[in-house]
Order: sequence, then structure tokens, then C-alpha cells
Amino acid sequence: MSRKSYQEQACLAVPEFKTISEKFLRKYTIAGKSESCTRNYLMQISKMVLYFKTSPLELSIDQMEEYLFQIRQNEKPSMSSFKHLVYGLRTMFQMFKNEKLYLALPPVSRSKALPVVFSQHEIKLILKSPKLLKHRVLFSLIYDCGLRISEVINLRINDIDFDRNMVHIRQSKHKKDRYVPVSSITVKGLKKYLEVTNPVTWLFNGKVRGSQISREGIRHAFRGCIKKTGIGKEVCIHTLRHSYATHLLEMGLDIVSVKNQLGHVDVATTMMYLHIAKSNPKAGFAPMEKLYGNVPG
Repeated sequence: MSRKSYQEQACLAVPEFKTISEKFLRKYTIAGKSESCTRNYLMQISKMVLYFKTSPLELSIDQMEEYLFQIRQNEKPSMSSFKHLVYGLRTMFQMFKNEKLYLALPPVSRSKALPVVFSQHEIKLILKSPKLLKHRVLFSLIYDCGLRISEVINLRINDIDFDRNMVHIRQSKHKKDRYVPVSSITVKGLKKYLEVTNPVTWLFNGKVRGSQISREGIRHAFRGCIKKTGIGKEVCIHTLRHSYATHLLEMGLDIVSVKNQLGHVDVATTMMYLHIAKSNPKAGFAPMEKLYGNVPG
């Protein structure tokens, strides 16, 4: 029997939360918010529902502040759980017109901490460490195209343009499509992977052939990979994307092109990478071409 999610547990513990969470999910989806964002918000709200065994709309200000204080005290430096809870509650209270609780929520300041990135040497260690071809190609593609985990999960086989060495990312964050260049090295690996594995529909299948690979499956494989390399940094699969942006700047790509390849809406989001790397304007490219010396410059 599969373990129930926090949301399922919360709906069983507080039946009225089922209606609230369904409305939240419906309205947030209609508004065009990403699936991962909605899931993270609901998960944190569900944990609070389970803690108090009551609807979030019935909480007192003292209860809400007590719970937020506990999370703030115990959360890691990134405070992602704290942020997701505050953002989720803000949306929920506004949706259900609970002005009292809405106004009592604290502001969340944007983190000024710079992301951890891999060195080019560490990227090479990571890409050669997986035992399975599938994982070598998966991590190569994430790094080489700067993909979010949701983007690589949702890639279909026909999203890879082998003639033009481009990857079509569909309806990602902010419901945007984009094309990003992929290196000939990764394309060669993809062709071999498709020939050997023969996935169905989705580029990377899960345990059941024809299903999408899961987030946890990717994260588990990456944790094993990092352990094998002996890299001591605090990293996650998203560190490959941070490294992609940083390395592109270090290799000479201009900030606007990096923004476009990352799929950022605002160049201000991309600007943080300038604090890690310096850039010299050049035409767009995929980083593994430079990493392995296939592109002069």
C-alpha cells in the first residue's frame, strides 16, 4: 500500500480541508501557476493542518505565528518550507477572503545567498560516475541545457531536434516554451541511449515502461552520483542548472542570452550569476562543447 501524501492525510484528518485544497488547486492551475509550485504550497499548508487538526481558515493569529516561528527556527538557511507556507497561505487567505489572517502574514525577503555551483572539473566527475547509461545521459542533458527537474521529466522523445541540435522545452515555468542548444556530445549520448533503452513517449521513463521518470528517482540517482564522486559541497540536482548558467557566463555568453536559455522572465533573476562569473559576449552555445574542447575560443 502506498504512503498517503500530506494533503491526503490532512483531508482525512480535517474533512473540510478537502474542499479548500481542491478549490485552491483548481484556481491556482487556472491562473497558470506551475504544478511544482502548487504542490509545494499545498504540502506545507497540509502539514500545518495536521499539526493543529483544524482548517487553515479557522486558525487564530497566535496559532499561525506559533507554527511559522517553529519552522523559521528549525528550517535550513534557504527557508524554503517557510517561504512556501507563507506564499501558499497568502494565496489561500486572499482566495477565501480571510483578511485578518492575510494581513497577519509576515513579509518574505528575497534570499541574497548566492547558489553553490560545481567547477568544470566536478561536472566531468559527475558525468562519468553513473553506472547506468540512462543516468549519464540524464545528468548530461540537465547540465548541457540548464534544465529544471520538471522540464527534463516532461521531455518527450520528439522534443529533441537531432538535425538542429536543439531541445524544445514546452510550457515550463510561467507557461513558456523555449528552444535551447544541446551539444553534439550530448546528442551522441542521446542517440545511443534511445537505441539501447527504447523508451516510450517520454524521453526518460520511470520504473514502468512508458511512464515518466519521477522527481525522487532523479534525486536519488544524483545523490548516489555525488557520493561516488566524493564532492563535499551541499548540492542538489538544481545545482547543475546553477552551474550551467555560471559556466556559460565564464565561457563568454552574454547575460541576455543566458537569460533566454534559462527561460527567465526577468533578466534581474539571471543577474545573480554575474556575482559568481564574469562574461564576454559571444554567440549562443551549449556548455559541453566548451567543456570538452570542441569549440575554439
